Amino acid sequence: MSSTSQNNDNQEIDLSQIPKKIGVFFENISTAIFRRLLFFKRNIVWVGILFVLGVGIGIYLDKTSKVYDNEIIVCPNFGSTDYLYAKIQLINSKIEDKDTVFLKNVIGLKDTKKIIKIKVKPIIDVFKFIQDKDKDQDQDQDQYQDKDYNFELLKLMAEDGDIKKIINESITSKNYPYHLINFVTSGETSRDKTIYPLLKYLNNSEYYTVIQKQFIDNVKNKIIENDSIISQINTILNTFSQTSTGSNKSDKLVYYNENSQLGEVLKTKNKLVYEQGMRRLDLINLDKIIKENSCTLNITNKDSVNGKLKFVLPIFFIFLFGLVRFLNSYYRREMAKINS
Repeated sequence: MSSTSQNNDNQEIDLSQIPKKIGVFFENISTAIFRRLLFFKRNIVWVGILFVLGVGIGIYLDKTSKVYDNEIIVCPNFGSTDYLYAKIQLINSKIEDKDTVFLKNVIGLKDTKKIIKIKVKPIIDVFKFIQDKDKDQDQDQDQYQDKDYNFELLKLMAEDGDIKKIINESITSKNYPYHLINFVTSGETSRDKTIYPLLKYLNNSEYYTVIQKQFIDNVKNKIIENDSIISQINTILNTFSQTSTGSNKSDKLVYYNENSQLGEVLKTKNKLVYEQGMRRLDLINLDKIIKENSCTLNITNKDSVNGKLKFVLPIFFIFLFGLVRFLNSYYRREMAKINS
């Protein structure tokens, strides 16, 4: 019994100390804040000078050392997506190594010292990705697939049900039709200085040039064959129309609707006409291995401290001043202890 009562007394004593400790904690915080205020009061002149100096230097650097983002939307043709990513990775490694000789002589870039980094990433377009896959698998099928079908196919691709994960996976993302090349420069640039040389370098591939030539020949031959088939279908339809008109049948419209073979011929012609239009559009986009769709230059970069140095430098200078004074005071205090 006596031990139990002693334990209860100890617990009551411990609990009674909690409010006192909390009070001491807040008092220490108040004292620390007051000391900082006294420090700034004693050094108000130095703090003011450093603040003005930091703002002035920051404004100057923000105006003279601007950083810009530059973007190019491209479409890699003939399965050249991996080639594009490898080339961009090579260029970025040369930029990091400051290999201006390679950047200037091999790629043809001007103002090579202004280029800070370059990268490429896919523009995620899930339905376009699936439609292109359907187009590759069967050119005769309707390219505009039902959205529900597209969604179900995408779910099948994601075995664990995480569609967002499969959409952003590198294996999937590299198969999207459009990709964004982003490069950062310290200063403004132009198409002549960067865009044209970069695209010329990316399109300089002996292997893909041969593939391009054969691919375009195949498309042109397919257009010629389809035109021939459409011409034959038109001849058949004209012949049928003349025969039907000559017979003067009163049930001509019913005959048209009930003739399934004629319906299939019309459907075939409609598909071929649509396919011809799409192939002619393809020829426009197939003139380059890496086809540029659009570009945007000299977008002000606001990442990190870019454009914010007029706010960052004053705080940094004052912090550095306070740190030096603290270390100096700490050194004197410790030396006094040693000497005593």
